[in-house]
Amino acid sequence: MKTDDFSFELPEELIAQFPAERRGESRLLVLDRATGRAEHALVRELARYVEPGTLMVFNDSRVRKARIYGEAVDTGARVEFLLLRRQGVELWEASCTKMKRQKPGRRYRFPEGVEAEIVGASAEGGRDETRLIRFYPPIDESWLERVGHIPLPPYIRREDAPADAERYQTVYARESGSAACPTAGLHFTEELLAALDERGVERAFVTLHVGLGTFLPVRSEEVEAHAMHEEEYTVPQATVQAVMRAKAEGRPILAVGTTSVRTLESAWRKEGENGPAGLCAGPGSTRIFIYPGYRFKVVDRLFTNFHTPKSTLLMLVAAFAGRERILAAYEEAVRARYRFFSYGDAMLIR
Repeated sequence: MKTDDFSFELPEELIAQFPAERRGESRLLVLDRATGRAEHALVRELARYVEPGTLMVFNDSRVRKARIYGEAVDTGARVEFLLLRRQGVELWEASCTKMKRQKPGRRYRFPEGVEAEIVGASAEGGRDETRLIRFYPPIDESWLERVGHIPLPPYIRREDAPADAERYQTVYARESGSAACPTAGLHFTEELLAALDERGVERAFVTLHVGLGTFLPVRSEEVEAHAMHEEEYTVPQATVQAVMRAKAEGRPILAVGTTSVRTLESAWRKEGENGPAGLCAGPGSTRIFIYPGYRFKVVDRLFTNFHTPKSTLLMLVAAFAGRERILAAYEEAVRARYRFFSYGDAMLIR
């Protein structure tokens, strides 16, 4: 399968640089994956498109201010780091600008007297993409809150603003650890959640901390040659019970965002794998790569944003609804001038 098969033409002006003026006021494209029929609506109208009894699963990961800037001790050059995950009290895995220049032994100065040194490199899957960096004294979430920046994606061509600290965060975010937002959740307001409650929609949560596995571009010509980075997740026992109850009662499971999909599908245990088939509770890690041909075990509906060309996220929604259906829906969204990517509009696939 060719990566180029997941390309589409997108005018640059349709890439949203700012969120909608009010949360929840974005547009919604409702796609019937059986017929390919697309209907235009607004996100605040979502409840009328969700069947009563549906179980909606949200990712409650919270974005940390993971983008920090240091000064190289030897040259004085400004270097940007994106902290991906903590590996110990002092140690973090990070990506950085001008990666090839940031070699083990190089030291940096950061605000408030913090210093750091690169102590290793990660060549996961044969790719030189991250560094292990040791901070002294150790940094914590409060330090990141004071000196860090919201890690807006590179296609948002501006510096983060104070308003992004609130708008690039879901209203239900709880567990800090993501280096990017699970952006489908950005559309939800307390009013919309209340409307879904009134509709008789059940709610559950998982946690997947977004890292390189979610947003790293596919550089291989063949889709199957791409290797995902590892990401950590947690499935609460209450969510396992809710999912298994919905399955037993024949009620649909609607995942909010591709990270919720990847968590649920990763945590599903097949028949004979140490017991009967079912969703497993607890922490885990995943490199799951979902592309056309994948058979979904848990998810029946999907609420998601519009994704970048040739991305693993576009491949996931193509696996869910069919490549031709998705590309046709994206063509319709472009024609109708929808806003794309993290701060853009949304799609419900049912």
